[in-house]
Amino acid sequence: MRMQVSGITVAVTKKDIKNIHLSVMPPDGAVRISAPLNLSDESIKIFVRTKVAWIKRQQEKFANQARLSEREYVSGESIFIFGRQYYLRVEHDRANGFVIDGQNVILTVREASTAQQRENYVNEKLREMLIAEIEKRLPAWEKKTHLKCNGWQTKIMQNKWGSCNPAGKLWFNLHLAHTPIRCLDYVILHELLHLKVRHHNKDYIALLDKYMPFWQDVRKELNDFVLMPMK
Repeated sequence: MRMQVSGITVAVTKKDIKNIHLSVMPPDGAVRISAPLNLSDESIKIFVRTKVAWIKRQQEKFANQARLSEREYVSGESIFIFGRQYYLRVEHDRANGFVIDGQNVILTVREASTAQQRENYVNEKLREMLIAEIEKRLPAWEKKTHLKCNGWQTKIMQNKWGSCNPAGKLWFNLHLAHTPIRCLDYVILHELLHLKVRHHNKDYIALLDKYMPFWQDVRKELNDFVLMPMK
């Protein structure tokens, strides 16, 4: 079902859930609502009206991303690694290399390498760094919360930072390698708590408040983080 609210087209799906969920989807900023079966259309419209400013901010963010030129992974381009901005310095050699030197990332590649090959190599190194951080931070959060996941992995995700499946396995978005460490901590905690409470209800929020009192500030920072698309 589709509805128009304040000039915004909203795709609505009613499900057997307790709470209403709003998403603004990349790459074009499409708006989706998942709503409880018994929630009236008028109640959904009222909810959307309260979120119009936020929806438009998210749509503007995606529009800005679309206007950015495709990354070529050449000298002078910037790259964020755990919240810090670095500048690429590309050098040529037979063996690939990725070294952080002050404010620069020295990317060593073959002279004949394509932009896609350079991107694949950079993503490989970012994945290694993200895995190292998760291996260090996840056990600490498991100890603090007395919760333990049934394994985890990283992958590129288009519309969420992480997920927890019914089997207790956690997934983390590779894009987290670009965001500040506190954002990674938030996503780790967020997904771990779903092992105890599946829905974003008052019990779940109470746990977030308990373990990370400033979580709302971190969530805003995370969701406002603008990234170049990763392939």
